[in-house]
Amino acid sequence: MTDRRERPPRSGLAAVSTALLAMSRHLEVRDVLKTIVSSARELLDAEYAALGVPDDHGGFAQFVVDGVSEEQWKAIGPLPRQHGILAAMLHEAKPERLADVRKDPRFEGWPDAHPDLADFLGLPIRDGDETIGALFLANKRCARPAGAEQRCGFTEEDEELLGILAQHAAIALTNARLYERSRELTIAEERSRLAHELHDAVSQKLFSLRLTAQAAAALVDRDPARAKGELQQVAALAAEAADELRAAVVELRPAALDEDGLVHTLRTQIQVLDRAHSAHVTFDARGIRALPAAQEEAVLRVAQEALHNALRHSGAELVSVSLRRHGQGALLSVADNGKGFEPRTVRRAGRHLGLVSMRDRASGVGGKLTVQSEPGKGTTIEMEVPGG
Repeated sequence: MTDRRERPPRSGLAAVSTALLAMSRHLEVRDVLKTIVSSARELLDAEYAALGVPDDHGGFAQFVVDGVSEEQWKAIGPLPRQHGILAAMLHEAKPERLADVRKDPRFEGWPDAHPDLADFLGLPIRDGDETIGALFLANKRCARPAGAEQRCGFTEEDEELLGILAQHAAIALTNARLYERSRELTIAEERSRLAHELHDAVSQKLFSLRLTAQAAAALVDRDPARAKGELQQVAALAAEAADELRAAVVELRPAALDEDGLVHTLRTQIQVLDRAHSAHVTFDARGIRALPAAQEEAVLRVAQEALHNALRHSGAELVSVSLRRHGQGALLSVADNGKGFEPRTVRRAGRHLGLVSMRDRASGVGGKLTVQSEPGKGTTIEMEVPGG
């Protein structure tokens, strides 16, 4: 939590523009909430700001504050319930501008460690007819004579500015929710793909295991030495099948780019694909630095699509994936020694092999995708992405 008491407030259109641009830069819901709150507090020069996202049980699913230290926030205790002024903003969906919130008949007090709030300005954040949050500010700062007890209070102009911010906050928050939902769906699709590939690999191992066990049973009486060899093969196949099942448990979890990073996530998925397919799949990464989240997501999805094409359609014996630092960004390469294709013929036939999707992902993060392929000479797909 930052302290802005020594910083003069911004004013006018430039301040509003700065706040709106800040909100538009984030895709994660929590980041958007924090940016809305800090932007509102700075724009209207208030001591405190908070934003609550209601749940369906009379409380708040998320509650973000600005102007309160971490120690103060921990001392305050559990998140507030939907009561008093907060409930009014959520359920009546109208602005609340009060000279002293403590004198309002709806005021129900606050915990001992809570900061002392007086003048108050709050607005609901609405998406159509739905109230998706409550944004409020308290304790307007302004120049006044030393020792003066009367506070400045929020003005009608402040309310208008906060109203503009709340409208754009609704858009930013809705977009962030859609982004997270889209990401969840993409992860679900990838889990389904991995499940299918792992199912194929494990099924093959178990089929071989069954045949080998049957052969061993038939040889036990007439050729014990050969039966012993077959049983050793059964043990080896069982160990391989156990490895594949362990991989299924581990790798069907959503790819956690945020926690594991791009290189680790790619390496882990490629190890699974190498086990699941007859083709040998390799991975090499050099000099990679962390990229913005959207770019890492795009690189991962393009790599997955290119690998899918190579392993399912090319007939390749070797697929090589490399990820290297390229200026301030990165260069992804997925190359196979398969049958290749004529890109123009594929395009005319309407069989894009995911090329359109990959190009869209690359361009969406300011990158570029190139495809090199000839019949009988394999395929190389490269994606360049700039740094953050």
